[in-house]
Amino acid sequence: MTGLFRFAHLTDPHLPLLPGDMRGPSLTTVKRLSGLLSWQRKRQHIHRPEILEATVADIRAHEPRHVVLTGDIVNVALPAEFARAEEWLATLGNAGEVTIVPGNHDTYVETPWSAGAGRWHAYMTGDEGMAPGRSPEGMPFPFVRVRGPVAFVGLSTAVSTPLFSAVGRIGANQLALLGPILEKLGRQGLLRVVLLHHPPARGASSRRKGLKDHEALRGVLAQAGAELVLHGHTHMAMFDRLAGPRAAIPVLAPSSASALDARHESARWHLIDVARLPTGQWRLQVTVRGLDPATKRFRGEGRFVLMLDRLNTAA
Repeated sequence: MTGLFRFAHLTDPHLPLLPGDMRGPSLTTVKRLSGLLSWQRKRQHIHRPEILEATVADIRAHEPRHVVLTGDIVNVALPAEFARAEEWLATLGNAGEVTIVPGNHDTYVETPWSAGAGRWHAYMTGDEGMAPGRSPEGMPFPFVRVRGPVAFVGLSTAVSTPLFSAVGRIGANQLALLGPILEKLGRQGLLRVVLLHHPPARGASSRRKGLKDHEALRGVLAQAGAELVLHGHTHMAMFDRLAGPRAAIPVLAPSSASALDARHESARWHLIDVARLPTGQWRLQVTVRGLDPATKRFRGEGRFVLMLDRLNTAA
């Protein structure tokens, strides 16, 4: 085996809201008030800062060469949340070592890009660069970061939505750019990993929380190909497959990186070791690291191997 490359995937950290965040005119929107009520009644008891700290420590202990985070860093998109998240991201690594895409909570209400998730632009900058403060409409997405044998392709599904809605949308502009990008990377022989927040598989989320243009995305992937898709959003460990031009494309997600949840799923993250076999095939070993709720320490919960065609792209 050649070209060993190790990276980590976590998602949905939902950094805690602090009392000082919840004052002032920024809370006057109905949706933010609803989100705050949800945090106070339920979510603050699930998304625990000490659990997220343990997740980050466990990731660092395994020394990945790169870390990817698939959205929902904050909760109700308050200015103080974005500033604190910027500081927290540095605990994962520098902007060259960490790649993120935004989630629906990162665009919970309409917020100027430069004052909101755009503050994290360094972690969403492709190898060819991106001007600070550009809006999603200005197309910082899709972006491409090549690390070792892996090309990380970042999409944004994050859009502001009405009350009681958490849907995502990629949009025609991103979709039009995505196909040629994936085809080019495929010709270069790179392992293409597509990152987005909302799950692309049919039925993975309810209509109220799903990806609006999931069928269009699946069409692009079926034509252009990719080797792996990573997402978040569901707060549940998920494994799906999508059609590719020559072989199925695996789709993975762990549960929330900060969750301590006796009724559902506590925190997990994935450690992914990439190797190229002499046959040209890709071998991906996925190690599932999960929280033991009793000890609040992480442990190995299992390991599986994905064998991927050497060129899952159009002829």
